Amino acid sequence: MPHIENEVLVNAPLEKVYALAKDVESFPQFMPDVESIHIAERSADGQRTVTDWVGVASDFKLKVRWTEEDLWDDAAHTCRFSQVKGDYQQYGGTWTFTQEAGGRTRFASAIDYELDIPLIGPLLKSLVAKLMRENTQRILDAIKRRAEGA
Repeated sequence: MPHIENEVLVNAPLEKVYALAKDVESFPQFMPDVESIHIAERSADGQRTVTDWVGVASDFKLKVRWTEEDLWDDAAHTCRFSQVKGDYQQYGGTWTFTQEAGGRTRFASAIDYELDIPLIGPLLKSLVAKLMRENTQRILDAIKRRAEGA
């Protein structure tokens, strides 16, 4: 199963970056690859959400839909997420937020996924892996820009 790790150093405080990442319903406003996110469930303490996502791979005119459960740990500044249902055969991972020197924040993402598209060959599987890595980096970069006020 493919595994992707990305990270970005954000020139903003940990609490700000974490709060922006936790506000997933705002992602479509500043992430072109995210068409929509709908909060289906949210626990009273906000630590657990179930969200319906529609992502877009515009180069292929392809939409990917999934429902994921997010488990936020405000003390550890992490989010563990996993697909409940959707187009992926498997999708899950962790976002980790770490305070760095100078008031900066390291935002790291680790994702395991399996996405089988009918009639896809080994060459296209490597292209899908590249697109997944690029998309994940765009999410981190979009949160970085938002946190830094750009």
